[in-house]
Amino acid sequence: MSVPATPTTRTSQNSKLRAVVAGSFGNIMENYDNMVYGYTAVTLGKLFFPESDALVGTLYTFAVFAVGFLMRPLGAIVFGHVGDKFGRRTALVVSVLMMGAATTLIGLLPTYASIGVLAPLLLVVLRMVQGFSVAGEWAGSAAFLVEYAPERRRGFFGSFNQVSTAAGFLLASGVVALNHSIFTAEQVDAWAWRIPFLLSALTAVAALWLRFGMGETPAFAEEQQKGATAKSPLREGLRTQFPGIARGFGFTMLWTVAYFFFLTYLPTWLTDVAGVDEGVARGSNIVGLVTLTVCIAAFGALSDRIGRKPLLIASAAGFLVLSWPVMALLQHGGVAGVYAGQVLIGVVLAMFSGPGPAALSELFPTKLRYSTMSIGYNFAVMAFGGTAPFVATGVVELTGSGMAAALLPIVSAAVTLAVVAGMRETAHRSLH
Repeated sequence: MSVPATPTTRTSQNSKLRAVVAGSFGNIMENYDNMVYGYTAVTLGKLFFPESDALVGTLYTFAVFAVGFLMRPLGAIVFGHVGDKFGRRTALVVSVLMMGAATTLIGLLPTYASIGVLAPLLLVVLRMVQGFSVAGEWAGSAAFLVEYAPERRRGFFGSFNQVSTAAGFLLASGVVALNHSIFTAEQVDAWAWRIPFLLSALTAVAALWLRFGMGETPAFAEEQQKGATAKSPLREGLRTQFPGIARGFGFTMLWTVAYFFFLTYLPTWLTDVAGVDEGVARGSNIVGLVTLTVCIAAFGALSDRIGRKPLLIASAAGFLVLSWPVMALLQHGGVAGVYAGQVLIGVVLAMFSGPGPAALSELFPTKLRYSTMSIGYNFAVMAFGGTAPFVATGVVELTGSGMAAALLPIVSAAVTLAVVAGMRETAHRSLH
């Protein structure tokens, strides 16, 4: 016989639903803001570095993209401290506000033709603000969702951190592609490139409204009630959780390279190196992102049943073995090969992204989770994610071989595979 829902259970269910929506939508917005820059790289290269040739301009633009990631460790330290000491909600509200403001201001920047060298300098400053703010978003969103989850559904709830991350990538890619389809190349270069950045002002308002209305997670609220929150989360985390932080760093290496190599750099590689039509490159990227977004939650739910490690190991091994053949397929397989390669990338990455947030969150205790997870994750993203497009562009330029770029995901997959193989299974343990 079914038990009727009481007002208490309905309130609990509603709060969980709001938590998923608030955590996810803010994450979509932050990743849209962060990635719309990457998908506009070629245009920005012409407008902010016009004295360089096309390839060098793109290289400079990706270098500025990487600069934003240099701020991630500082953002991880600051937001981690705020999130573990004062609550997840406070840190997430500040993060989404800063990101929305920085992205909107990029859309208002004068170009090199108007103010000269000051234009790229201002672009660098705003990218640094973006990098600082997004450092507080990922770990906060992951901790927020996992701590709200029922005991046996952490993989599924946590996966929405990555569903929203992929959706942010997808939204950025889709908006930029739509922008290019509506306006001529001359119009995009003249003024329409600003539209995707200015749209951030609208999404920021919606994200702020959702996050102001959400409560603190049950796990963190329990720590507050017991008076067990850390007085100095960073110091205590480094002293007691350093092995876990190191594992988090290695765990994230492939994850971040796969995202920023295959989902950010690849459209540029397809057009500039492989000679693929720009429409095919953008279209296939969107198809790959849709595949990734759709599959993530299913793999997160599956990890609640069979464990995190089998899926994580399968994904890392997949990138180790398949990166070179997939790049060859993308370069020489024609239109069908480009689309097939993008779909395959989406599926293999979803196998890691589904269980990933829960697996990483489960490495750390509640009172230090925001800080410790932020440090390992964001240092890895700084070192390997933000630099992936820049390094890949440089490797192709130095070697003269488009296929040489595949070495980045292969090497990172080998490292992450070793780390994951040595981790304990945490899917069916209590969240502490």
